[in-house]
Amino acid sequence: MTEKSGAEPAYKDYIGVFDSGVGGISVLHDLKRELPQENFLYYGDSANAPYGEKPIEKIRTLTMNSVDYLVSQGVKALVIACNTATSAAIPAIREKYEAAMPVIGVEPAIKPAAEAFPHGRILVMATPATLKLDKYTKLSKELAWEAEFVPVACTGLAGRIEKGNFDAPDMNALLEKLLGQYRGKVDAVVLGCTHYPFIRKQIQKVMGDIPLFDGGAGTARQLRRQLLNRGLLREGPQGVAGKCVLKSSLDTDAEIKLYHEMLQCIS
Repeated sequence: MTEKSGAEPAYKDYIGVFDSGVGGISVLHDLKRELPQENFLYYGDSANAPYGEKPIEKIRTLTMNSVDYLVSQGVKALVIACNTATSAAIPAIREKYEAAMPVIGVEPAIKPAAEAFPHGRILVMATPATLKLDKYTKLSKELAWEAEFVPVACTGLAGRIEKGNFDAPDMNALLEKLLGQYRGKVDAVVLGCTHYPFIRKQIQKVMGDIPLFDGGAGTARQLRRQLLNRGLLREGPQGVAGKCVLKSSLDTDAEIKLYHEMLQCIS
């Protein structure tokens, strides 16, 4: 998985985007929209997905292995497009690589939700690991005076999304089990896992016509700022889109086909 000594890196001038599986493709969509001329190399660790219910040390190890792979391919920047991986591993990733390149993580969009609904009641959907880690705890405490946050550990949901077929009855049943008790009792929902934007329609079927917030667009804007600050923005002909390569640790034709379908369905 590494380049031969002396060879030009395979993905020089690409932005590496990592997720535990398909979820980060929702962030990739926002990145492509914000930075259409950039080249992207997306890598999903679907062989080990989902991360959100694994031990924290295991998440850190898996994340760093995948990030090391992306760096070995020659990428000029890193986007950790996974809330769980960001929460568990971003300090170590920044310590290792931030001197050499921009390192961007995602976080639950609770601040924009609180700003939109001051003193409101906001449901935060996230993986069990994300809700346990310091990043979410610290952020929610800092904003506690602005709104009431209701964390919901959505056990099993990211893994179910990895399988596709979002309109199947079992998806609705799982969402009803996780969220049904909060219907009509909250003002907004934060999608605190990058898998969840793929099922916006299904979440609103359970919760009603309620605003949903995710961190993809904010992550894309932060990446633009970091690339600009370091003189790394790609220059190219206007109207000509950059390249986008999708790879997975579960390296099968069916999995790569699913990745492409997921990117198309959210575009």
